[in-house]
Amino acid sequence: MSAQTSTSIKPFKVSIPQSDLDDLQTRLRLTRWPDKEIVTDWSQGVPLAVIQDLCDYWQKMYDWRRCEALLNSYPQFTTSIDGVEIYFLHIRSKHEEALPLLLTHGWPGSVLEFRHVIDKLVDPETHGRSSKDAFHLIIPALPGYAFSGKPVETGWDYHRTARAWAELMQRLGYADKEWVAQGGDWGAHLVASLGHQAPKGLKSVHMNSIFLEPRKEIQIPSLDKKGEELAMHFQHIRDKTHCGYSLQQSTRPQTLGYGLADSPVAQAAWIYEKLRDWSHHDGNVETVFSKDEMLDTIMLYWLSNSGTSSGRYYWECKDITTGYTIDMPVGVSWFPGDTSYGPKDWCERYYKNIVHWREMNSGGHFAAWEVPDLFVEEIFEWKNKIML
Repeated sequence: MSAQTSTSIKPFKVSIPQSDLDDLQTRLRLTRWPDKEIVTDWSQGVPLAVIQDLCDYWQKMYDWRRCEALLNSYPQFTTSIDGVEIYFLHIRSKHEEALPLLLTHGWPGSVLEFRHVIDKLVDPETHGRSSKDAFHLIIPALPGYAFSGKPVETGWDYHRTARAWAELMQRLGYADKEWVAQGGDWGAHLVASLGHQAPKGLKSVHMNSIFLEPRKEIQIPSLDKKGEELAMHFQHIRDKTHCGYSLQQSTRPQTLGYGLADSPVAQAAWIYEKLRDWSHHDGNVETVFSKDEMLDTIMLYWLSNSGTSSGRYYWECKDITTGYTIDMPVGVSWFPGDTSYGPKDWCERYYKNIVHWREMNSGGHFAAWEVPDLFVEEIFEWKNKIML
C-alpha cells in the first residue's frame, strides 16, 4: 500500500441493505422473552414490560431510513490510521477562521450524541451568537464502534486512540494551527490522555466526565469535605448497583458478545438500561430521550454488529481514570446525573491550569445529547477563557 493510499481520506455514505432491516424484523418477531422480574422496580435490570414496549415500537413504528438520512446529511469520511479504518464527521463552519473542535463520544454512545449541538457550534450566528464563536467540528467514532473498523489486534486503548486522533487532526491540516478537544465517558479519558500527550497544535481540552480513584484521592487531606463525601457517594452507588456491565466488558467481552450479536433485544436492553440510569430525569427516561433517538443509537450498534468490539474497549483500557498530568488549559463541566465525581481540588492535583470549572444543576452522563443548550454554553465559555 502506498503512503498516499494509507493516509487518504475517503467520503463515506451510510447505506444499510434492506435485507439487514428485514432480518432485524424477523429476529424481533421471534424473540423468546424471559420471565418477568420478581421485584417492582429496576433493581434486577430493565423490567420486562418496559423493554417489550420499546421493542414493540422498534418493530412497528421505528424508521431507520430517517436516521440514515440524518447521518448522510453530514459530511462523513473514513481514513485508515494505525491499521484501523476510522469513521468521522467533518463539519466545517462557513467561517474559515473558526476554531477546530474534536468531539469524542463514549459507551454506549455514538457520534449521534452530538446531533443537537452541531448546528449551534458550527453556525452560532443563527442561534444569536457571534461568528467569532464558530467551530469546525471533527467527530470520530471510537475504534470498534459504528462505523469505524474493528481492531484485529490488542492494544487499542484510549491512549492509542488519542494518538490516532492527533494523527487525524494532522491529516485534516489542523495540527499546523490551534485546535481543541472535548469528551465525556471514554471521550473524557481520551482527551485527558491527549492533554497529557500534548500533540502538535492542541491548545486545550474540556471534559464533562470526571473519573478519578476516590479511595486513593481521599487519603490526601482536602478542605472540600462535601466534595469528598459526594465523590465517595458516587463510588458507593457505582459499586453497589451498576459496576457489573464494566466488570463483564473488561474481563469477558467476547462471552457477552454472543448474546449482543445474535439478539437485538439483548443489545437494546444492554444500552437502554444505561441511557436510563445515567441520564438526569424524574424516573421517565423519555422526558430526556425519545424512543426514536434511543433506538437510533441502539441501531448503530446492531447494524454494525459492534456490541462485542465496543465492549472490548473496556478490556483494553485498564486504567479507568482521567487523572493524568495536564499542563495546558483544562475546562471541566460536571453534570449531576453522571456516574462519578471528583472535587476541583482533586482535579487540581493533575490539571495544572483549570481555566473553567462548573458543576451544573441538571443534565447527566450524555450532556451534549441531554441538555444541548447548557452543553453549548459551557463550550463557548471554556473557549472564551482559553482564547483570551
